[in-house]
Amino acid sequence: MTRAERARENFKSGLNCSQSVLLAFSEDTGLAEDTAKAISRPLGGGMGRLRQTCGAVSGAALASGLLFPELSKSEAYALVQEIARRFTARNGSINCGELLTGVGVKAETSPQAEARTAEYYKKRPCAELVYDAAEILEQICAERGRLLPSE
Repeated sequence: MTRAERARENFKSGLNCSQSVLLAFSEDTGLAEDTAKAISRPLGGGMGRLRQTCGAVSGAALASGLLFPELSKSEAYALVQEIARRFTARNGSINCGELLTGVGVKAETSPQAEARTAEYYKKRPCAELVYDAAEILEQICAERGRLLPSE
């Protein structure tokens, strides 16, 4: 299973978008699963359901920092910008609210998380967005000679 597939499955199992992506790389980063879930939990829903930067992109940014700890601050920023550029090229935006409204889903900003139902998963693009963010990071890592082989 690729990390992108793992990220999608993580989301479908109830994790938020940021958790789904970061956790897909936890074996590569050495980050404990409970720590990965805890540090990325607030970034779901475009950071605390504010519908700003997509949590999947935020999760990929967190993972990139752990995967490339040797990068300078400027190099790390450039890497995150490359992730964002590629994600935008695929999806039109990195803004959670835009990604949701673009498929006809109201971008609610209440802090109350929605129940994960079959209808929830059917109407939202999030499972595919976490897949895209993880796949982009996988590709960048492959280009740079990083990561353990996928299962």
